[in-house]
Amino acid sequence: MERIAVFCSASQDIDDIYAEKARELGAWMGDNGKCLVYGGTSSGLMEVIAAEAKAHGAMVMGVVPTIVEERGKTSDICDVVFRTDNLSDRKDVMLRESEVAVALPGGVGTLDEIFTVMASATIGYHHKQVILYNINGFWNGVIAFLDGLEQQNFAHSPLKNYYKVANSFEELVEMIK
Repeated sequence: MERIAVFCSASQDIDDIYAEKARELGAWMGDNGKCLVYGGTSSGLMEVIAAEAKAHGAMVMGVVPTIVEERGKTSDICDVVFRTDNLSDRKDVMLRESEVAVALPGGVGTLDEIFTVMASATIGYHHKQVILYNINGFWNGVIAFLDGLEQQNFAHSPLKNYYKVANSFEELVEMIK
């Protein structure tokens, strides 16, 4: 996998462990010749991973909705900027430009991105998976929810066909390879 979409928080007010793990992933991406495809915002984990990836030689592709650009929150780290009309277009471009998606901790925007990738895979638009990077058990509630959907027959096929869970950096790297 050469082009990796990373979904993550734009929040500045989160535990430092998440920034540490984002830096670790960004450094690995640069050191291993990967390209980061991300939301292009200049705050939170988005800016952290982009700065580290860039510092280690990765190409950085930001996908920026008009409203983010109008608010002056586009990162200046990006080598390539895709401008989109809205969040739906942003997700489409990120999915098109990447081979795999990794979800670091994030909020409703990150959930939206995860579920968009999964939902479009369930009906055959692509065969990409989302890797939930489960730092400190962050995604445990979502994983339990997805398991509950299957148990209650709200999923037409096993949802694990559309996502994986990495509980450590080593597991994440193996899944990306």
